[in-house]
Formats: sequence, C-alpha cells, structure tokens
Amino acid sequence: MGKKQHQKDKLYLTCTEWSTLYGGRTALQSLLDATADQQFRRLPLDHCSLSLQPFTHPYCNTKGVIYDLQNIVPFVQKFGIDPYDGSKLEMKSLVKLLFHQSNDGHNHCPVLYKIFTQNSHIVAIRTTGNVFSYEAVEELNLKAKHMKDLLTDQPFTKKDIIVLQDPKDISKFNVCDFYHIKHQLSLEDDEEKDASFNLRNINNETRDTLKELSELEAKKEKKEPKEPKKEAVKADKLNAAHYSTGAVAASFTSTAMDPIWSKLEPAVLDEDLITYSKVKKKGYVRLITNLGNINLELYCDQTPKTCHNFLKLCKNDYYVNNIFHRLIKNFMIQSGDPTGTGKGGESAFGQPFADEIKPQFSHEGRGVLSMANSGPNTNKSQFFITFRSCKHLDKKHTIFGRVVGGLEVLDKMERIKTNDKDRPLEEIKIIRTSIFVDPFQEIEDQMKQQREDMRKEEQEMKDKEAMKSKKTEMKAHRTGIGSFIDLNALKRSKPAEDEREASVVKKTKTSAVVGGFGNFSNW
Repeated sequence: MGKKQHQKDKLYLTCTEWSTLYGGRTALQSLLDATADQQFRRLPLDHCSLSLQPFTHPYCNTKGVIYDLQNIVPFVQKFGIDPYDGSKLEMKSLVKLLFHQSNDGHNHCPVLYKIFTQNSHIVAIRTTGNVFSYEAVEELNLKAKHMKDLLTDQPFTKKDIIVLQDPKDISKFNVCDFYHIKHQLSLEDDEEKDASFNLRNINNETRDTLKELSELEAKKEKKEPKEPKKEAVKADKLNAAHYSTGAVAASFTSTAMDPIWSKLEPAVLDEDLITYSKVKKKGYVRLITNLGNINLELYCDQTPKTCHNFLKLCKNDYYVNNIFHRLIKNFMIQSGDPTGTGKGGESAFGQPFADEIKPQFSHEGRGVLSMANSGPNTNKSQFFITFRSCKHLDKKHTIFGRVVGGLEVLDKMERIKTNDKDRPLEEIKIIRTSIFVDPFQEIEDQMKQQREDMRKEEQEMKDKEAMKSKKTEMKAHRTGIGSFIDLNALKRSKPAEDEREASVVKKTKTSAVVGGFGNFSNW
C-alpha cells in the first residue's frame, strides 16, 4: 500500500490488458483450441484404424494398432504397407485379438472384470491374443514372475506384451496422423471388382474367416419372405382391458396419423397374461429316461411363464432323444439342448424370456428343478436338477419345480463317471415325456368354451332383433291419397261386424227377460 498504488490505472484498456486478460485473449485462445481440434481427433479403442468403424474381427500389428480383418487384408494385398505409418507390413505379422465382454456387452478384463474405457491401460499377449488390463498382467505375471497366459497357461516373454492403449500416450489414436488419411489411400477402385480378387495368397485360416463373413453378409442381404398380415384380435369380455387403445387420441393430436372417427375401443390383453392370471394349481410331468422315470412337479401358479415354456416343449416332443450333456457330482445334472453341446436350444416362444425369481424358492436340497441360462433374462430350453444344495445359484436361476418321484434315478445318474469336461461317459437320454396335469391347457379350454357360449348368445340376440325389425311389405292398391288402404277388405269386414253386433244385442235382451224381479205383477 502506498501513495502511488493507483498511478497506473487508466480509463481505457491497454494493448497488454486486451491481449492477456480480456477479449483479445479469449479470441486467441478459441483460435488455438480450434487449431488443436483440427490437429487431434481421437479414435475409440473398439474401432478399426483403417475403416474408422467398429471392428468385428480385430487384429493388431506390433505397435498395438488395431484393424479389422475384413479391411486390412485387401489393403495390404493392394499397397503392401501399414495404414498407420506407411511401413512395410505382412499379414503373418498381425496378431488376432480376443476381446472378452461382460453381460452388458462391454469389453472388459477377463481376470479383474474391469470395463475398458478411454483411460484404461490395456495390453495383449502375442502368443494367445488374449486382451487384459495392464494391472492384471503387472500384478499376476510380471511381479509374480509367472510368465504364463492368465487364461490358457501358455508361456510368453516380456517382448510378447503388446500395448493396445496407454492413457499416458494416446498419440497413436490421432486420426489426423494416420498415413492412409494423409495420403488418401483407399480401396474404392477395387469395390467394383470381385471381393476375392486380391485374396489369392492368404493362409487357410484367413480364407475360412473371410468365407464365413461373406456367408453372413449374404444371409443379411437375402430378403426375408413377407409374413402374412395377422388379423386384428377383437376385444371381448375375456381379453378387453380397462383402458383404450389410444388410437382416437393419437389421431386427434398427431398429424402423422389418419383421423379415426370410430368409437373408443378397449385395448386387447395378451392371451398368455390372461391365462397366467387364472392358473391356481401345479403341473405334473414325467421324464422317461433310459435309466428310469423322473416325476416332476411344476410351480405353474408361481412361475407361469417358465412352466408354460417347459410344458409346451414337452407337448411338442422337443426333449425327446435329448441327452444329459453335463453332470457334476454333488452339484447337478443338465439337459434340454437338442445339439448336446450346451450351447443350443430355443424356447417355445421363439426367443429368450425373462427370469421369474421368487424369494420363497431356494436351491436347497436334492431334486430342485431350475432353468439354465447364460446371463440375466436368457432362459431358453435348458434346465438342470440339483444333487445337493447350491444356494449360491439363488437369484440367478429360475426355480420352477422339483422332483417328486424317481430320486433313485438321480442316484444312478450321479454315480456315472464323467470326463474332464463334465460330460458323462455313459449316455443318459430322455426317451420321451408324459404330461399328467397341464393347468394352462385347462384354462385355454375353459376360455374357448366361454367364447363359444358368448358367440351363441350373440347370434341368438341378433336373430331376435332381425325378427323384430322385419316388417311386411305394403302393397299399393291405387294411386293418390290412401293408396295403401284396401277398400274391398273393409267392405268384407262390415257385414261380419254387423252380425257380431246383432248377436250381442240379442243376448242382452234374453238375459234381461230371464233375470231380475220384474214389476211385482205376480204378487
């Protein structure tokens, strides 16, 4: 503080203040930022460095630059260089990468289960192609001096570790520095030619992969036959909802729809939902195997969707000749896959359906019937029966029944030996299935009968209304006023009326003479 502290204060902005503190600095900084943006464009990790699109079959070079096989093969065949830096490149030097995904479909480390982001340190092992986080390799391989792949135990050296992404150095992800971008190298000239024109000198593995890709593309391009239009289901007393379809309101408020002038129509509920709400009892099924019979009780009232799927598959003989492809002693036995590999199977609804986890059910004890899946809401046709309690499966698999007969058959199955992949050495096969009680079929039959009765009642009502509305046709007897009056009929009816009147009068007179006391002349 002093006398001359404000002697440099001016009533205007100096050149230094403008360029360092105020508008001039802002304009300069925005110009610098725009220039920086033009010089750096980040490519995501899951994109091909050649096509700049998400990859499906990733391969990488020794520098960790990732390409898609379908793009890099024709490029190398045509130019013979690396699209990243322009150096010479051979197909045999590329490494096939094996990314592992979580249940949500995101790439992650198969050891630490950490999702890969733009800030993750990611490496790949050249000998196996497995992709890990650097943290896993550093802790479990480098520091532990255990130079074997964490998934396959295949040995590797420190030179076999390829860095795919280092958050401290992201220069290799700058699209603006790619050699093929700077020199505008592309394959547009060869797109008109046959796709296999430049693929004559490739190994068998690459040829098979490209063949599989071409087959998949051909299936996608093939036009699927148009399905016939389904008739609209009309609402009745059984499937009518308490709310409308909303079509009238939508047509009134949206210009994209044609106006609808009809009366409000109730929405139609799904037939399965109506059936499930009416099921109040359990189902019973018998599995007839080559080792004996197993009787199952199904919790149709608690897990209707799962039980309906199982009963439908049994009714369609889907499980006939299916083998039990997986057996683990003191754990469970699994079946329901027609292919016998554990990777097949389809639900009765044509697509996977949601879990029906009930807190009152637990994988406790022997003979619990539960659905096998590959993650949440992926139930199809495979099921398993427990040998022992396995409560760690609770809230992960849908329990929909239990064994009520044939526990000795489970004992026989458990005693069968298996190989190192838990596959039984002796064949255990489902010969056929037998349904004792199907609550869903009973409800469907009742609803069908109710609809038939309702249809008959409606038809009777229509017939009665038609009879009431039916009128005799009037005949015109002449022209002019009163053309529909039949004068001849009136003339014929007059004498008859006179005769009736005369008879009535005669009867009245005779009745007057016979009855009464007279005038007292006889007294």
